[in-house]
Amino acid sequence: MAQAEGDQARPMALDGLKVLDLSRVLAAPWASQILGDLGAEVLKIEQPGRGDDTRRWGPPFVEDSSPSPDAAYFFCANRNKRSLAIDFSQPEGAALVRQLALQADIVVENFRVGALARFGLDAESLRAANPRLIYCSVTGFGQTGPYARRGGYDFLVQGMSGLMSITGRPEGVAGAGPMKVGLPVSDLFTGLYAAVSILAALNHRQVTGQGQWLDCALLDSQVAVLVNQAMNYLVGGAVPQRLGNDHPNVVPYRDFACSDDYILVACGTDGQFQALCRLLGRPELGADPRFASNAGRSRDRRALEVQLAAAIAPWKAAELLAAMAEAGIPGGPIHSIDQILANPQIAARGLLQSMTRDDGTPVTVIGFPTQFSETPASYRLAPPRLGQDTAAVLAATLGLEPEAIAALAARGVIGLDPLARAEALS
Repeated sequence: MAQAEGDQARPMALDGLKVLDLSRVLAAPWASQILGDLGAEVLKIEQPGRGDDTRRWGPPFVEDSSPSPDAAYFFCANRNKRSLAIDFSQPEGAALVRQLALQADIVVENFRVGALARFGLDAESLRAANPRLIYCSVTGFGQTGPYARRGGYDFLVQGMSGLMSITGRPEGVAGAGPMKVGLPVSDLFTGLYAAVSILAALNHRQVTGQGQWLDCALLDSQVAVLVNQAMNYLVGGAVPQRLGNDHPNVVPYRDFACSDDYILVACGTDGQFQALCRLLGRPELGADPRFASNAGRSRDRRALEVQLAAAIAPWKAAELLAAMAEAGIPGGPIHSIDQILANPQIAARGLLQSMTRDDGTPVTVIGFPTQFSETPASYRLAPPRLGQDTAAVLAATLGLEPEAIAALAARGVIGLDPLARAEALS
């Protein structure tokens, strides 16, 4: 079960690990948030006065007491982190970050290839000082290859990777054309691969005592999850095309129109297909030799789907879905975002978590999806304000006195959140 904010009674899987997060936007912050959810201490380094780009990616904004509230986008990938505003383009700021890296287990960054070397914050420099460090770089195209120095964004990678060529309505249909997925999936896949790779590197370090450099790329990750579509090409030679909601391999596996709404039908076995035909009063379709196997249904999909569509059209969506569930036939509705977030299954799984910023501002976040029997995910820290923890962390972690912190702030090396400043420097 999920561990509520402030509940430290149960152990966390990554207790004791320290993550130095030099990343912003989504792919790499998604990875570091996963580590934070599982118990790691995550220090997010941000540019004073600006912070993570996504703080400004609104509306909507989370209304609080600050003059510049943070955008909702920022809240999706930055819980369980502490924000330090440090300008590491200044030598004193870079020195502070290097000192923090000496105490870190993991560094996560997503700067362009070579950009951090001039500050002494590149993998080679930090790992030379801390050989146990796991340094994870997330870029658009990786550290090598002809595209290495290009900037990479999710939208571009969805197009370049082939994903958009198989997403959207097929040619000859109204609205035909390539389409991006409604979420930045290339960023999210890369963040997931980065988190998995970091955990693998931690296990390697446990055995050998040695850290390593992880090179994660959006393009690589998106190509890796082309899965059956890429294998269809590699084995069969035909270039996959856009199919709308049709499945390239499985039939029937698509949307159908009922009398009042659309539903999804997903028959993955011959038995499920035959049960659907019986439910629809068309048992002869299930007995037809053309449709007896999935291979046959795939070859003659149009002839079959026309008849299924006609049989489904008179039904009310809720009634047909209830009957399908009773008969063990996979199917479901097409929810809007508000509908799924209000769904009792989501409530039962604890996916919506209430958190409170230290100024009392409440926020609801979508939680970690895996249920752990012994080391549940936790929700300890709401997404922080920019520089909220600068003074406290520099004092506790590096032993800086209030006078030294105040001097750094006066020189613009660090930024201090106004709400936390007085308490930290007292």
